[in-house]
Amino acid sequence: MAGLSGAARARSASPGSPPVLDGSFLLSPLGWLMGVQAVLGLLVWSLIAATTYHLHAAYGWVMFVSLFFWILTLLFFVIYLLQLHQKFYMIPWPLLLMIYNAVATVLYITAFVTCAAAVQPTSWRQWDYNRRAAASFFACVTMITYGVSTFFSFRAWKGLGSNAATSQVTDHA
Repeated sequence: MAGLSGAARARSASPGSPPVLDGSFLLSPLGWLMGVQAVLGLLVWSLIAATTYHLHAAYGWVMFVSLFFWILTLLFFVIYLLQLHQKFYMIPWPLLLMIYNAVATVLYITAFVTCAAAVQPTSWRQWDYNRRAAASFFACVTMITYGVSTFFSFRAWKGLGSNAATSQVTDHA
């Protein structure tokens, strides 16, 4: 948002105006992490979908978690990229994002453990074994990125990283 002028910021936040693309969001830690989560989540569910996951109930859970959070991550990514979170200012976005990331972290822990425990090295289909093992690895990495996002979301929610002087200056500017 640093690249937008005051008039552009006001225009993007007004209810009747069209959304404005925020290029600086892509370079922020939040934007970068959401992009990585979207790519990794896509890898997890596409690797599982390419196997005979329907024969194993454990992989149904992994598919649910990875696909559900992939869709929600894309939704949050678009909301922040188009600055729609400023139009819906009554929603506590930092708190919502922190809760979302914490829940995603916990559920991805269960998906990772489930996926890793269900990988059978003696599978009669070698490509299923390889895809499931890769999905376990990417589920672990995705879990870590959601954990990092939870940390940054918590800091944003609590207002950590700024001091009283900077928060007063930005409140009155």
